[in-house]
Amino acid sequence: MKAPADLLLLPQWVVPVEPAGAYDSARAGSLSRSGSEYPCGALADHAVVVQDGRILDVLPADAAQARYAAVQTLALPGHALIPGLVNLHGHAAMSLFRGLADDLPLMDWLNQRIWPAEKQHVSEAFVRDGTLLAAAEMLSGGITACNDMYFFPQAAGEAYLQAGMRATLGMIVLEFPSAYAVDADDYLAKGLALRDELKDEPLLAFAFAPHAPYTIADATFDRINTLAEQLGLPIHTHIHETADEIRDSLTQYGVRPLERLARLGLLGPNFIGVHAVHVNDAEIELLAQHGCHVAHCPSSNLKLASGIAPMAQFAAAGVNVGFGTDGAASNNRLDLFAEMRLAALLAKGASGNAAVLPAAAALRAATLGAARALNLDDRIGSIVPGKRADLVAVDLHALSSQPVFDPVSHLVYVAGREHVTHVWVDGKLKLNDRRLVDLEPDDLAARAAYWRAKLTAQG
Repeated sequence: MKAPADLLLLPQWVVPVEPAGAYDSARAGSLSRSGSEYPCGALADHAVVVQDGRILDVLPADAAQARYAAVQTLALPGHALIPGLVNLHGHAAMSLFRGLADDLPLMDWLNQRIWPAEKQHVSEAFVRDGTLLAAAEMLSGGITACNDMYFFPQAAGEAYLQAGMRATLGMIVLEFPSAYAVDADDYLAKGLALRDELKDEPLLAFAFAPHAPYTIADATFDRINTLAEQLGLPIHTHIHETADEIRDSLTQYGVRPLERLARLGLLGPNFIGVHAVHVNDAEIELLAQHGCHVAHCPSSNLKLASGIAPMAQFAAAGVNVGFGTDGAASNNRLDLFAEMRLAALLAKGASGNAAVLPAAAALRAATLGAARALNLDDRIGSIVPGKRADLVAVDLHALSSQPVFDPVSHLVYVAGREHVTHVWVDGKLKLNDRRLVDLEPDDLAARAAYWRAKLTAQG
């Protein structure tokens, strides 16, 4: 008698990300290189079996059809099935600021345009609508999980749950008041209360999100560090994004920002440093020694003229890196396919070494690397039996993708988000043949138009 399953997926290639040796060969069949496995680790003519939101099995297609009786079987000829992409850094609600403040350096962008606009317009409704818009964009492009940092995280959480998307909600902290909170203590109190309320939601996780060293006092960092250790949560903060940030820190504190955080005890395996563009060799070694993670946001760094992060040096030191889109106000796309390709090309160009950040490493950073930084790599980031079924089907059969010598190379250097056809989160279909399942595009467009009118009218 065949074993039951909810879903049997039959792509042309399965790209598990984790090496074939991670599978139990007695269960999954022989995954040794025998013509069915590519040098990059893609498995030809294999199936992925899903049951109760989990990946039940990965095995040759013929064996899967003989072994399992699935409620639904979906053949995906010409497709690669990959783990859901994980956006390691973003400000989802800022999708409503897309194109509002272009072609400005970071501090002018913040001080002259973004912070004034936020002060005037950001509210629970703004965050809910902006996050829904961002979730639709991300899901349509194969992003199944994100690490979000913004005001009113409760409204963001409601939006992610409505969209059925996985998210780590940043408990944002600043020293100055906003429409959301009045001071650092208030930000922390509201963030912790939200975590207590939603910590059992299976699609939601939490992180402390102090904005940046230049907006957070030592005493606040001390408290965040203590709480993060007690609760086992990541600390997610912007760091060494610009040269000005470092100069200002030297003037105010007498040390560079990373050294300041190291002295405060914040560096460790739960630390996610966003951008990390202007780091020297000693600081890279410091990140590596403490097991820190870096959220690399190449498009945002280029658009704000912040610089190019030293990916070759991170790789050589063994620093775990994931990719982030940043917000749509500074990118202006929430597109991890674009970030993968750009990151790989920049790393080669900046280092003078064409072998730096090869395609398989770029895909790993966009999936398992980011999941590891969020302490979610036991649940998502690779196609391994037992993990949650966050999966993405990418169509590689178009003429512009032919011929396919190496599907992983194509995923990074050829494919774009427009090639994503199907997306599952926790085994639930969220994008079906390029159409969103749970979100209505016309409704989202109307919400965006409403906020555009408000922003245009009020400045």
